[in-house]
Amino acid sequence: MAGFNHLPGSLTPRSWFDLQEKKAKERERTLFLLNNDLLSDIKFIVSASNVETDSQNQKSKMVIPAHKFLLAVRSPVFFAMFCGEMAEKSDTIDLPDCEYDGVLEMLRYLYSEEVELNDGNVLHVLYLAKKYVLPSLADECIVFLLRQLTVANVLCVLSHAKQYEDKPLVDRCWEMIDRETEAVVKSEEFVTIDKSLLEAIVKRDTLTISELQLFKAVDQWAVKKCEMQGLATDGDIKRRILGEEIVKNLRFPVMEERESHGVVLDSKILTDEEKNELFYENLSGKLVTPGFPEFRRTGTYQSCCRFGTYYSCAHDPYHLEEKEMGCRDYDGKNATFHTIALQVTLKIAQAKKGILLLFLENKICYSVPLSYSADKINGFDVLFDPFVLKKNVKYVVRADVDGPDCCYGKDGVDIVKCGGVTFHFKNYQEKKDYSETNIQLGQFAEFFFKPLEECCRDYPVYQ
Repeated sequence: MAGFNHLPGSLTPRSWFDLQEKKAKERERTLFLLNNDLLSDIKFIVSASNVETDSQNQKSKMVIPAHKFLLAVRSPVFFAMFCGEMAEKSDTIDLPDCEYDGVLEMLRYLYSEEVELNDGNVLHVLYLAKKYVLPSLADECIVFLLRQLTVANVLCVLSHAKQYEDKPLVDRCWEMIDRETEAVVKSEEFVTIDKSLLEAIVKRDTLTISELQLFKAVDQWAVKKCEMQGLATDGDIKRRILGEEIVKNLRFPVMEERESHGVVLDSKILTDEEKNELFYENLSGKLVTPGFPEFRRTGTYQSCCRFGTYYSCAHDPYHLEEKEMGCRDYDGKNATFHTIALQVTLKIAQAKKGILLLFLENKICYSVPLSYSADKINGFDVLFDPFVLKKNVKYVVRADVDGPDCCYGKDGVDIVKCGGVTFHFKNYQEKKDYSETNIQLGQFAEFFFKPLEECCRDYPVYQ
């Protein structure tokens, strides 16, 4: 009975097996062993979480007992570590790049297929999921990050998403940066991003921010880097830290002269030649743009959301065979990828012109967690080629979808003001059908749009 020398507390071999008799599920049995010396045959030495380093810049160490068999059957990396030709012989493994909270949550998932994620541990758990080839755990982390994405953390999340090449998360981060640019660049996180990410931001045409505000943020980033490196914050040093790719992608020619003149000149980032060409010679009416883009950023689409509450399929009082849908529809609560057959039509209400837009596609949709929903409900985006709609004209959009059961919104409103545009929603029913969407209930979670002055004038106009 030597293997039971480390039974927790007053637990005896008999009471241990009595406990197992009461456990109905394997998950509950294995979860009992989490971070438990009982039957443990390996120990991980990890760094303590959320503690200051000591005088020698080393974090204090902590020990987590584990069980080789449970790890090996769930992770190919652990299998190779414990069972391969070069199997680890020691009963302790030092993980200097891993922290206690993250390792414990990874082990919790391996022992029980459950994980307790929070803002403080999710990125480290994602790192461990990638390191030990645990794709289902990585998916849990990605979904958590999608649901918790804010202007305060989006830049940090984007950096990790790019590192792990997770395209849906990368795309979602860029979408938030494009739509909330001014709030993002004013966040505390902005001045800490690396140069490559700043360069990627200033090159984007889809940012929603004035060029002067973007320049101010870039200048503050350069000032912060100078301070961190103990350098003077003069113009030449800031220019060198920023580099030509960043400076030359700022659109100085589109700035309003009166508001930008003092700010830009005071930064001392531009050369004397650039200042003369941009500001002084322009006073005489001569248009000179020394290598800077001359066009305003187009900005990205905005979102008009019309529902107050959202429900998963479990709440649905009836099965929706046919759905009407806007640019974002609802899907299942836990699903990630779907294949759907989609037909979208656009027409003018009470008109004889027939269909103005017909969109047909069999596609794989990646569901998007709705951050504004208290329940864990996902949606998927359907984006068309851009077109222009005229004000005071009633349009009807309809979508027939052959795919997974849908979720739905409730407590819809008939008027929504968003981004300088007022949307009026009306009920439109071609036939008696209890599954049709109306103002109060159904699909069309969001409509994506741009005000006309931001749109390309060459887009087709449906009127």
